[in-house]
Amino acid sequence: MPGKDVRLAVLIDADNISATYIKPMMLEIARYGNPTIKRIYGDWTKPQLGPWKQVLLDHAITPVQQFGYTSGKNSTDSSLIIDAMDILYTEQVDGFCLVSSDSDFTRLATRLREAGKIVYGIGEQKTPTPFVAACDRFLFLEILSPKEKKSRNILGSLIGKVSSSDAPKEDSESKKASKAAKEKEDSVQEAKDAASGERTIQFMDDTTCELISSSISDLADEDGWAFLGDVGNLVNKKSPSFDSRNYGYSKLSKLVQSLDFVECELRVNEKNPQVKLIYVRNKEDM
Repeated sequence: MPGKDVRLAVLIDADNISATYIKPMMLEIARYGNPTIKRIYGDWTKPQLGPWKQVLLDHAITPVQQFGYTSGKNSTDSSLIIDAMDILYTEQVDGFCLVSSDSDFTRLATRLREAGKIVYGIGEQKTPTPFVAACDRFLFLEILSPKEKKSRNILGSLIGKVSSSDAPKEDSESKKASKAAKEKEDSVQEAKDAASGERTIQFMDDTTCELISSSISDLADEDGWAFLGDVGNLVNKKSPSFDSRNYGYSKLSKLVQSLDFVECELRVNEKNPQVKLIYVRNKEDM
């Protein structure tokens, strides 16, 4: 993963992305670098972009006005593409985050990569495959939102506990009934929290399993072992949209450990004994 000093230009197509994703999306982008340029494109005279106006100031995103000159033509895309090329030639950034679910940006992503820039695509799962494949890595917005849901659930649970502690004392029978009802409610809430913690938007199929297995084989040493970090990088090069969170796992290590055809081994890092390195190999190669 790139370091925090990587300068990124975040260009958002407001017509194709919901404003509800803005907070988890910006937190995710911060993992890959420093978003030094943040712009969002749209016709701000349209009422459907109203929700965006409420969150732009909170995240220091600059709105770019683009009127629709002709009905049925998306001039917003052209404005975003022109700005991206201007930024490219001024060499102000090391990479780009193109936030859209529109395949019209496929050629732009390809051109930016040809110029040696890192390109992260961010969009909904409906994003056409050509745009996904044109990026160095593509993230689905659907996997970013569950964390906030979980936080709200936790907050609601805490509020419930505080409210119950401030309630007046009841008789023993009422207390028993209330306690039983509360325990049932808590168990239901815990189940909901667990389910919302990691949302599965894709399922492990034979193609994905073969992708992981072949990547391990490509990097394996004479004994069949490969460093998991290298495997993850190779998998992302082969399939830009691959992310363990798509399958309900917060980390790649957890996903790999759940696969019955992969063996995992923890090793001590010689340079830093406190750090454990995960190595994997295909069981069929044993």
